This record gives sequence, structure tokens and C-alpha cells, in this order.
Amino acid sequence: MSASKLDTSGVFHPVTVQARETQLTLPASAVRIRPNGVEFRSDTPLPVWTEMTVAWQYRGAGRNAHCTGVVVACQGSRHTGYRVSMVFMNLSRQLRERLSHLADAQLAY
Repeated sequence: MSASKLDTSGVFHPVTVQARETQLTLPASAVRIRPNGVEFRSDTPLPVWTEMTVAWQYRGAGRNAHCTGVVVACQGSRHTGYRVSMVFMNLSRQLRERLSHLADAQLAY
């Protein structure tokens, strides 16, 4: 995953990350958009290879996006929180282009 900044553009409303037994609702500012996934902070560790669904709504577009991804890294501690990295699977060409554009736009901030 490439380096980027937190989403300060406000392009997304709160982001929901969900697995079978875990659901996180994150403010858009806590999510780092990557061309092929996302990074976010969690108070609880998530096991690597956990399959999760990420849902968000584009601000102004009134559209929801849902992506399925896999946790590929979870680093941190219970004292400082965990940084979770997810890679999306089976993205449409349009959504892949949109994520790439958003990840590039974050670098401009």
C-alpha cells in the first residue's frame, strides 16, 4: 500500500466496516484511502485474513459503495490502538478508478 494522508476532504460520510462478529463505524477522517484498499484505526485487534465488508456513502452523490476486503495487517497494542490495513477484492473497474483518484487527491493535501 502506498503512503497517503487521512481523508480530510470530507468526500465520505461515516464509513462502516463489518465482519461476522465485528462492526466498526468510523468517521471519514479516520480512514486512509488507498488505490487498492483502506487503512483505519481500531480499538480492538482484527485477525489477519479476516474478510470484511466496507460500506460508505459518497458525499453529494447520494450513492453507497460496498466493498469486500481482507485484513492484511493489524499492528499496534491495546494501549495505543491498532492500525488495520485492508485490501479490497473484486472491485469493478469504475470503483477501482475512483479509489485510485481519491488516494491521489489525498496526497495533494
